[in-house]
Amino acid sequence: MSPPADPPRPSGVLATVREALHGGHGDFTEGPVGRAVVLLAIPMVLEMALESVFAVVDVFWVSRLGASAVATVGLTESILSLLYALAIGLSMAATAMVARRIGERDRESAARTAVQAIALGVLIAVPLGIAGALLAPRLLALMGASPDVVASGSRFMAVMLGGNVVIVLLFLINAIFRGAGDAAVAMRVLWFANICNLVLDPCLIFGLGPFPALGVTGAAVATTTGRGLAVVLQLATLAGGTGRIAIRREHLVLDPKTMLALLRLSGAAVFQSLVGTASWIGLVRILAGFGSAALAGYTIAIRIVIFALLPSWGMSNAAATLVGQNLGARRPERAVRSVFLAGVYNMIFLGAVGLVFVAFPGALVGLFTRDTAIAPVAAEGLRTIAAGFVFYAWGMVFTNAFNGAGDTWTPTLINLGIFWAWEIPLAHVLAVRAGMGPRGVFLAITIAFSSLAVVGGLLFRRGKWKEKKV
Repeated sequence: MSPPADPPRPSGVLATVREALHGGHGDFTEGPVGRAVVLLAIPMVLEMALESVFAVVDVFWVSRLGASAVATVGLTESILSLLYALAIGLSMAATAMVARRIGERDRESAARTAVQAIALGVLIAVPLGIAGALLAPRLLALMGASPDVVASGSRFMAVMLGGNVVIVLLFLINAIFRGAGDAAVAMRVLWFANICNLVLDPCLIFGLGPFPALGVTGAAVATTTGRGLAVVLQLATLAGGTGRIAIRREHLVLDPKTMLALLRLSGAAVFQSLVGTASWIGLVRILAGFGSAALAGYTIAIRIVIFALLPSWGMSNAAATLVGQNLGARRPERAVRSVFLAGVYNMIFLGAVGLVFVAFPGALVGLFTRDTAIAPVAAEGLRTIAAGFVFYAWGMVFTNAFNGAGDTWTPTLINLGIFWAWEIPLAHVLAVRAGMGPRGVFLAITIAFSSLAVVGGLLFRRGKWKEKKV
């Protein structure tokens, strides 16, 4: 398959960047493919970069409270990964259906789809939040937390799980914006959420000014508040009608047919995301056997890795939107060119980041901890995982391309094979049986990243995703 031949011209780069950041109402199924990729990718990359700031800011401040506090965040994030799987799975379905309707020039159906997706998110997230808040201490204990971590971290987990509806809606509504091509709107929402979190985090953790000193629980309150305010902004934007999707009063009716279509599509997507993200729980469970220092080191390393991967995921989100819209416009070959161009850009970006992580892991980890028991584990983990970034850049793009086409089962089966049948058993063998300890877990992650790219690329070239109807 020949590489794409129409990247944006250098003379128009600054104008393209300005247009990408400002947003617009252009048609992404027409014109140069390279320009369409850049217009979507820039705000999507920045959006995901800002989403990653949530993870890094929390652990930056919480690391000042000691290993137990960091371990609390790490264990809670492992449980939250299940909720992220739900949010991401629903988002995949929403993006695919909204993008397809936009490609078909049917904005009324796109608006109705958005309403049904939001309703589904609320109906699912609220009962899960109640259960999670009540069961927080038991969940921490189940994850292998020591008694002192359970005692100090239960309220943190209760707040994070109890407020999960804002996590789901933040992911979901931004996915609706992305599917419609309003990537700049989604980016600005994350800017707002992060400003709130950046201000509230140190205030609520350490009790600055009039704020109470809540310790590690303060990080949960700050993050949940920032996300909640961002959701209010999202809903106001949809109701205001300033973007490609405008929700009006007549759209606020449950549509069983559309909801059923979303459920069918999101069922596989949720399972796909669940398979991928829940594998981190298996890795954490293996690491918990090596003590709090190993677990804290892993948590810091993964937070830094996520900081790099989320912007890269933004590039793959651009591919998903372009695949959905171009299939809706009956232009599958343009969808293929979009994916390969996004893959090239993603490889360059993530490869450069990986080189920095491999060369300077100690300096990066030193921003979060100077603990002599934690820092070496985190540095080794960062260096080892980053070695697979170039491969994962392609794996991410191929996975999201399938999802953008509405073919959620193919990446689900890929994730099941790569992360559960391959990564977790390999991590156990290397870490426990081969005696490599935490290093064995990190090496298993790198090998899994590489495997994902190879398998995803082979299946993408078969082209069956072009035939998917949504």
